[in-house]
Amino acid sequence: MSTDADDRGEIHPEENRGEITPTAAEDIAAIVRDGIIGAAGGFVGTAMMTVILLIAQVLGAFDFDAFADIAGLVGLDAVLDPGLTVAAGYLIFLAGGMTTWPLLYASVERYLPGSSLPLRGVSFGFVLWTGFVIAFYGDQTGDALYIYIVATLLAHFAYGFGLGLVFEYFATREDIV
Repeated sequence: MSTDADDRGEIHPEENRGEITPTAAEDIAAIVRDGIIGAAGGFVGTAMMTVILLIAQVLGAFDFDAFADIAGLVGLDAVLDPGLTVAAGYLIFLAGGMTTWPLLYASVERYLPGSSLPLRGVSFGFVLWTGFVIAFYGDQTGDALYIYIVATLLAHFAYGFGLGLVFEYFATREDIV
């Protein structure tokens, strides 16, 4: 038997013989499915985060009026009633939590520390927290500042955990279609 890799009888594993390559329609369907999974994970994570931020608001360490600044960044404060800018800002925040961050998480999760997708999500949440804690700071001092720091950190841990949990659930689930 020849050891020359160019012989017709040799198997070249890099050629992926016998594998069926997906069609363009199957690729698009997979992209849409993965996008829906990411959006669901982002929604779950943002919902978990919101509960902790609401607790922080009750404790006087967070103010949901900070979300109005997001609406102001895109000029919605000029066209919306002032009472709606907080809701509009929160919806923009939710949209980012369901699109941008899940896409980034899906791209980098394999490089994050953690033995599972939810634990890598916690690491991801920590990275996101470093920007949030500065951007949403609202002149808290004393105990309120400490509560703000801890609550927002826990909120981001919860976001990442929820995001990773949904990714893990769908990654281990068999396709039924």
